[in-house]
Amino acid sequence: MIIVRITMNVLPEKQKEVMQTLLAMIESTGKERGCLSHHVFRDIEDENVFSLIDEWETREDLDQHIRSAKFGVLLGTKSLLCEPPNIEIHTVSNSERMAAVNGGRDKKNLIASKYVQKGVSSYERSPDLP
Repeated sequence: MIIVRITMNVLPEKQKEVMQTLLAMIESTGKERGCLSHHVFRDIEDENVFSLIDEWETREDLDQHIRSAKFGVLLGTKSLLCEPPNIEIHTVSNSERMAAVNGGRDKKNLIASKYVQKGVSSYERSPDLP
């Protein structure tokens, strides 16, 4: 799986224009071959920062999207930005779900219970405990 994150710092007076462009792209990008998800987010601390997060099945699917007219329109918004967009492409070889979180928390709870059983505070760990 390929994950793409594009962060855009928009000129305050161009927010509406960029938002309209991004919203217009959501549905059609999501229907492209190999697009697993396509989301647009607005930063809660800085309303001028938008992030796009896409997930693609393969690099070939992403490359086809990058060559599309839609992606060209996205790149064309650079005149509406404070700085060039930050584009990150990540190749993911393994993904885990909630079971991994639960397993990690169970392990933490098991270790914590060993400390309690031995009467050791979290600040005074015994060398024989992990």
